[in-house]
Amino acid sequence: MMLNEETEARLIAAAREAALHAYAPYSDYQVGAALLFADGAVVTGSNVENASYGLSLCAETVAVSRALGEGRRGGLEAVAVIGPEDKGDGAPITPCGRCRQVLNEIAQLGSTDPVVVCVGKDEVRKVALSALLPHAFGPAHLD
Repeated sequence: MMLNEETEARLIAAAREAALHAYAPYSDYQVGAALLFADGAVVTGSNVENASYGLSLCAETVAVSRALGEGRRGGLEAVAVIGPEDKGDGAPITPCGRCRQVLNEIAQLGSTDPVVVCVGKDEVRKVALSALLPHAFGPAHLD
């Protein structure tokens, strides 16, 4: 799917707003994610850290959990992910491996290959989820 400039800007703004609500007391690395669905709905999430680090949740996983909890089973067209501009080298961030798999699950439910909009300080990189997670394992493998 190709995003028009207005929709892309709206999606990035939603991810940026979600990052403001991150609970990141340990890493101080606030991440926001926004999922765009075919009906125009946007579902957001922010990272939620835990003192037991392994129990922390990434923004993308939170957003997918919210979407599934709302009954969404497909229709994922785009995802925007943004982190803090003052951390690292300012390069666009991409979903971690776990989040790529979680995003793949909801994408495969609707047979979509969403564009992932990775936002950095001065650059926005767009890449298909299938390029981030080639040869993905998904629901169809269990049939």
